Amino acid sequence: MSNGGKISTDGGQGLGQNPFAALSAAGLPPKTGDRKPDTGVSRPESGNRKPDTGGAAKPVKNRGRVDIRRETGGRGGKTVTVADGFVGIGEPEKDQLAKKIRSACGCGGTVKDGAIVIQGDQRETVARILGEAGFKAVFAGG
Repeated sequence: MSNGGKISTDGGQGLGQNPFAALSAAGLPPKTGDRKPDTGVSRPESGNRKPDTGGAAKPVKNRGRVDIRRETGGRGGKTVTVADGFVGIGEPEKDQLAKKIRSACGCGGTVKDGAIVIQGDQRETVARILGEAGFKAVFAGG
């Protein structure tokens, strides 16, 4: 090895051919980026907009009851907050809620066996965030 055992990182030769050259965009919908698809409904012009409601968000429909409890058993004396009893939502949405709760509480947490588990006694913060998401948060246990 004349270069002292080092591997060259200059890129070497090109591929020689583009593996995607034979593909075409014919038959695919046009790229829309972050825009919502056009539904054919005309949108009001800037002068015809409805007045602002003062920043008040529309009330979110009730998405069901969620029990929030504090647990220490089986965790080496550590306290955790458990939100359980979700109906009609899947794991991806629970993961998003858990991420939002973790960032608001500034602590760790996970989704385990269909329940959101947050480290520490964070019942009030968890109840607030779940309420904002449309769930009826109920404190369970002592």
